[in-house]
Amino acid sequence: MEVLDKLTILADAAKYDAACTSSGGDRTAKRGFLGNTSASVAGCCHTFSADGRCVTLLKVLLTNRCVYDCKYCVNRRSNDTPRAAFTPEELADLTIQFYRRNYIEGLFLSSGVYRSPDYTTELMIRTLRLLRETYRFNGYIHAKAIPGTSPELVEQLGMLADRLSVNIELPSEAGLKTLAPDKTKQAILAPMRQIQTRSQQSKEELVKYRHAPRFAPAGQSTQLIVGATADSDLHILRLTQGLYDRYRLKRVFYSAYVPVVEHALLPARDVKPPLLREHRLYQADWLLRFYGFRAEELLDAAHPDFDPRVDPKCSWALAHPDFFPVEVNTADYETLLRVPGVGVVSARRILSARRAGRLHIDDLRRLGVVMKRAQYFLTASGKIAEGLRFTQDTLLRSLIAAERPLLPQMPMEQLSLFDSAV
Repeated sequence: MEVLDKLTILADAAKYDAACTSSGGDRTAKRGFLGNTSASVAGCCHTFSADGRCVTLLKVLLTNRCVYDCKYCVNRRSNDTPRAAFTPEELADLTIQFYRRNYIEGLFLSSGVYRSPDYTTELMIRTLRLLRETYRFNGYIHAKAIPGTSPELVEQLGMLADRLSVNIELPSEAGLKTLAPDKTKQAILAPMRQIQTRSQQSKEELVKYRHAPRFAPAGQSTQLIVGATADSDLHILRLTQGLYDRYRLKRVFYSAYVPVVEHALLPARDVKPPLLREHRLYQADWLLRFYGFRAEELLDAAHPDFDPRVDPKCSWALAHPDFFPVEVNTADYETLLRVPGVGVVSARRILSARRAGRLHIDDLRRLGVVMKRAQYFLTASGKIAEGLRFTQDTLLRSLIAAERPLLPQMPMEQLSLFDSAV
C-alpha cells in the first residue's frame, strides 16, 4: 500500500480524538534543528491559537489495527474497516515532508493497540526518535500513552514528546467494563500518575540544572466521550475536577459520541451527536479552571445535567438569586467572576478602572462586559441599566433569547487535509 493511501485511512481514523491541543509547549529554535515550539503556539488540527493564528498538526494514527474490541470504536477488532499501518520510517519521513512544505507545524500521534501496548509504544518511540535525532525535528509533538504500557516505555516516550495524553474515554468504571472490557481503570490511571509525578520531578531538575532533559514539558491531557453511556453531567464534571486536582492535567477534552457502529448497548446510528451538551461541558470546564467554581456548585443530585438552553454560569446565577446584584465598585475579583457576562479579562479591567474613579453602567461595555447577560446581575454606583425591567420568571426567557444567536447554526465538522477547496 502506498504511503498516501495509508495516510488517507489513518488520518480519517484519528478524527474522533479531540485531545490534540498544542498549548503549553516551549521548545525554542536551535541551530541545525527543524521547527520551533513556543508557548504562543497553542492550538490543535485546523484551529486557532491563543494569538489568533491558525495552527495545524499532522493528526494521524500509527496504525488502526487493534487487538481491543471497544464497542464504541470504529477501529475495534471486530469492525470491518480498511486497515493500514505506517512503519516508523514512513511516518517520520512523511512528517518532515509535510513540515518542509509548510502543511503542518507539528505532529499529533496516536495509535490502535497493535499486538500489545508495549509493542505499539516501542514503534511510536522509534518514530519520534527518528524525528528528534535523525531529522533533528524540534517542533511540537503530542503522543498518546497507551494504557497498560510499561513505565520504562512511558518514560522514553515522555522524553521525546512535548505533551502526553492518556484517554480515559468512558467516564465511569461500569461503562468501561460494559463497552471496553479489555481496558481497566487501573491501567488508565497508572500512566497518568506516572506522567504527573515525572513531570514534577523534571521541573525540579530544571531548577537545579538548566540543561537537564525535559519530560513532557507541555504536561498531559485526556479525553472523555460524552453520550455513549448514561453518565450524567454531574458525574463527568466530578471526574474532571478530580483529574485536575490529582493529576494536574492541562486539559480535559470532551468528545460528543458519534454513532459509528451498530450495537445494542450504544445509541442508534441515526441519533445525532450531543454537540450542545459537549459545548456546555466545555463551558463548565472553563469555570472549574479559571473562575473558581467547583463541580458540586454547578450541579447536584436534584439537577444532574445542565440546562441546554443557557450556559452553566447563567444556570448557577439563576439558582442563587440571593448572591445578586453585585456592585462592581466594591466587589472583589472572585465575586466579579461569578457574574454572567463578566470574564477574567473584564473583571481585571474593572478592578483597574475603578482605581481612577467610580464606575457607571455605561462604562462596563467598554471594559468588555457582555451586558446582554450581565445587566440582570450587577449594579454600578447602585444603579441598574436604564429602562431594564424583569422578574425572576422573565429572566430565564431573556437569557435564553440572549444565548440563542451564540449557538452554532450549522453542522460542524473537523477539517481534513483531504477536504476539497471551498
